[in-house]
This record gives sequence, structure tokens and C-alpha cells, in this order.
Amino acid sequence: MNPSFSSYLINDVFDDPGVYVDIRWSKRALLFDLGHNDGLGPTRLLRAGEIFVSHTHMDHFIGFDAVLRVALGRGKTLKLFGPPGLIENVYGKLRGYTWNLVDGYPLTIEVREFHESEMHQIKFRASDGFQPSEQAAFPASPTSSPLFTVLEDPMFTVKAVTLNHRIPSFAYSLEEHFHINVNKQKLHEAGLRVGVWLNNVKQYIRQGKPDDFRFTVALYDEHRREDHEFVLGEVKERFLTISRGQKIAYAVDARYDEENEAKVVALAQGADIFYCESPYLDCDAEKARDRYHLTARQAGLMARKAQVRDLVVFHFSPRYTGQGEALEREAMEAFQGE
Repeated sequence: MNPSFSSYLINDVFDDPGVYVDIRWSKRALLFDLGHNDGLGPTRLLRAGEIFVSHTHMDHFIGFDAVLRVALGRGKTLKLFGPPGLIENVYGKLRGYTWNLVDGYPLTIEVREFHESEMHQIKFRASDGFQPSEQAAFPASPTSSPLFTVLEDPMFTVKAVTLNHRIPSFAYSLEEHFHINVNKQKLHEAGLRVGVWLNNVKQYIRQGKPDDFRFTVALYDEHRREDHEFVLGEVKERFLTISRGQKIAYAVDARYDEENEAKVVALAQGADIFYCESPYLDCDAEKARDRYHLTARQAGLMARKAQVRDLVVFHFSPRYTGQGEALEREAMEAFQGE
């Protein structure tokens, strides 16, 4: 099965945290956290139209300027999601520059911050000198779970949970609703080619089109066009396999206590990849607790309880420079139950 998401750390495990998620077969990506991110380059930064911020400490937010700089002059909407205070902090960044020559620029920045009982939304447009506009507040959907939905997309859902870092720090999960795999061999046997038309088929399925939905596809063979009519249900049965979707979890900057652990385990449950901070070795657990951070062992224990498939630890404290393998080993021993 070819996965829909390709994810990786933005920086070295000792540098600023962040995860980049490429959505394959599209020109779209998601970015989790805004630490230093120049290494991604303009093309990948531009592709990340939705950005999920854990909190706005400098090592999680200084990369906003790099994203803003490459997005200026582009006809796009940049969407940021995060905890209370994100709107004011984005506005503070924007107020730090002079915008007298951007009145013709088409960039819009949309920010959504999530409170316990409501979501606040605001827009900043370059054409208005990035003055705030279209401010609105929406009540949160009642739920008994500490998890809440941040973004609902036809292909996936992004959920978050609020962790205690002496300020609210959001951890996130990205979950594909289901995965659609194309059987190329069966297509070939039917005399059909792989092409863009299959992306349209996947969209029809994600949009909830019924099985009796009919559509026409123009297929070309030796410079000759042929129009083929398909029924969605027949295409699904003959050429597609629909299975469980991918899940990625991301947790940074939280103290290890009973409440935080329960929230992280619920968020990461069954994830294919769990990206979890582990700045400290467990011999320095008291220091980690005082700084509202995790140890590598604690990250491994939570990953084991959440029954994730793979654990990636990062955000190591510089005090352990040269000891990265020790942090990874401690996390993996706890994760594997050794």
C-alpha cells in the first residue's frame, strides 16, 4: 500500500521542533509547528497552506516570518490553527513590519484559535496592510472527550488536545478517513491506464457520492480520444481496495503527569507514527518536571500505552549534545517494554 502521507522532522533532533507532512499525489502539505524552517526551502513552505501551532514559545514560532516572506505576493490563503493567544501573537508579528507597498498583494492569513468553549477566527489581508478583519467566534461542539476537531477535510481530520506546559500547548493528530489503493494490474487487464481520472474517482468517494453515481472519463490511446462511462460502485469493486487510513500524532512541550499522559495516549492511540518530544534523560526527570517537559522514557511509555506502530523522539535538550543515541535508546526500551 502506498501511503497518502509522507512525514518527517523539519530539523535535527537537537534543533527546533516541527513536522512536515506531504500529501502525496497533490500539491498540498501540512506543517506542525513554526520553529526555524529555512531548510524546507520556498517550494515546500508554499505548499504548506495549513499550519498547526502547538504554542508560541520562540522555538515553535520563529519560523512564521519565513513562511510569511515566501507567501507574500502569492494568491493564496494561509491558515493557522492553535491555542488561545495565537491571534494576538500573529498580529504582533505582522505589526512588526511596514506594509505600505503591499496593497496589491493577494495574500490572506486566516487564524483560528481554540478556547475551551469556543473558537475565535480572524483574517489579515495584505491588501489592507494586514489589519484584522472578519472577526468571529463560534461555540465549540459539546464533547465528553478532551480531544477536539481543529480541521475537517474530505480526506482527513486533524484533532488536538490541550496539554499543560504552564501555558496551553496543543498536541495534534492527523487521521486519514480511509485509504484508497488502486490495483494497477486489474486496470491493465481491463485495458485502462492509470491517470488523473483516478484522482477524480477518489474525490467522488471522499465526497460520499453513491455507488450508482455515473461519470465520463476521456481516455487517450495512440493520440485517439475515447470517452468511457463508469459507475462508481463498479470501479470500486473491480479496481480499488479501501482500507484503514493513516494516523500521525505529534506531541511537544508538556509535563509528565496523570492528566497529560491520559490526553496524549488518547490522542495518539493506534497511530502509525508518533512524533513525541523527549528533551531529557530519565535521570533528570525532576528537571524535566520543573521545566514542564518529558523524558525519553516517559515518551516511550506513552507510545507503548497508545499502541502506536512507530515512535520518533526529538526536541532533545542541548545539555545532551553528543548523547542523542542515549535518548533514543531510553525511549525505545520503554516503548518496546524492555
